Amino acid sequence: MTARGEAPLVAAEAFWRFSVKFYAHADNRQALLALQDRGGLDVNLVLFALWLGLSGRAPLSQPQLVVAEEAIGKIRQQITEPLRHLRRRLRRDPDADVQRLRRQIAAVELATEKAAQARLAALAGAAEPGTAPESRRAAAERNLVLCLGPRHAASAEAAALRQALAEFAGPG
Repeated sequence: MTARGEAPLVAAEAFWRFSVKFYAHADNRQALLALQDRGGLDVNLVLFALWLGLSGRAPLSQPQLVVAEEAIGKIRQQITEPLRHLRRRLRRDPDADVQRLRRQIAAVELATEKAAQARLAALAGAAEPGTAPESRRAAAERNLVLCLGPRHAASAEAAALRQALAEFAGPG
């Protein structure tokens, strides 16, 4: 549930902007996709864990992680993942019409990601104003470990994401 005074759409937009900015960095994108493709993790959940910490919100707990997974599971399993598989399967098809349709599939896939993120943002509490950048970074790291679990928390991809946190732990 979002905090008093913060509209769910405001939190959703803030989370989306963070995600786009974080994902725009090639090293972050590669790490997230590796965790998704090789580890079976949900990129939106990882980004949610990072955003909660970096934005000064309450730390993520195991029960909250389960609720978050349930909130987006149907969208991910029934819509996002099938679209992703289809888009990837069509990647090398030389037919111009197929590529045009592939771009449209990618746009719908992105819309499903944004819908999932809106559901996640609706679960977030309010940001605590004045939280020090180092405290936000530490919270994001703890959330990341929880989200990834012990197997993936020690991975090279997790290390790359932790390294990126310093840049994103600044104000706001």
